Order: sequence, then structure tokens, then C-alpha cells
Amino acid sequence: MAELDIQISIENIGWPEEETLLAFCGHVLGAAAIYLRDSEKQPFPTMPPEVSLVFTDDASIQDINAEWRGKDKATNVLSFPAFPVKPGKMPGPMLGDIIIARETVEREAHELEKSFDDHLTHLLVHGFLHLLGYDHMNSTEAEIMEGLETRILAQLGLSDPYEGQDLKMEP
Repeated sequence: MAELDIQISIENIGWPEEETLLAFCGHVLGAAAIYLRDSEKQPFPTMPPEVSLVFTDDASIQDINAEWRGKDKATNVLSFPAFPVKPGKMPGPMLGDIIIARETVEREAHELEKSFDDHLTHLLVHGFLHLLGYDHMNSTEAEIMEGLETRILAQLGLSDPYEGQDLKMEP
């Protein structure tokens, strides 16, 4: 399997150093890609496809959310696929962008009584699945995507993020 070409941009204070984030994200997204390849038969390009990760704050993600989704509020993660792709189909050489807001991740982790790293792991997996065409706009899609998230997170030693909680990823 081709590795991922992970590009990181840190646009807000409070995030770990770039090398630390790159190692963390490489581990998480690598595990997700391997799971999808082996268990879901997800093809990947021969050359490492690029994933852009932007680590920002609530104010910045609120602006992006308002501009691109018409929702004038901060959110935890936004994903922007570079090319349209259907789950299980070959993606292009650039998978797309995942943008994550630190304050929202911190707040939600606290509310969920989870570590920051565990919640960030979940959001990275969630965002990555969006780049590969998965969505949760209806109950059928949500069931598929949340099932994948749960199984990938289990591979990483984390429990089901949806068990016993009302906080689900917003559409």
C-alpha cells in the first residue's frame, strides 16, 4: 500500500509541534488506511496520496464553516475532498483537506470525559472517511460511517465513540 503524504499547517497556538502532530497523524491515518484497504478493499493510488491537515482555532473554523457550509458557528472538524469519490473507489492523488479546531476538540473531550488525543484520533478518522466519500447525511450513511469509525478506532485501542452518548458528528 502507498503511504500517505501528510502535509500539516498549524495556524493556532496551543497545538503540539509539527513533528509531534505529524507522527501522531501518520499513525492514526495510516491505521485507518490499512484498515480500509484490508477490510473494505479500498484501493489507493500507487504514489502516496496527499492529505492536508490544518490545525486551527474556533474563530477560523467558524469563518470557514460559514463560508463553505452556511453555518456560522465553530465546529470540531471540516473535510474538503479534493475530488469527488465514492466509498470503495479509487481516490485521486490528492485526498483533500481536514481542518480541526483546538478549542472545540478540547471542550468536547472534556464533556465526553475522554482524553484530547483520543477525541482528536476520532476526528481525524472521521475527517479521513469523508475524504474517501463516506458521509452521514442520512441514517443509512451514518450507520456505515460510524461503524467504520468504531472498527478503525478499535484497531487503535479506543472504545466506540458513539456508545452511550448523544454527541454525534453533525452533518
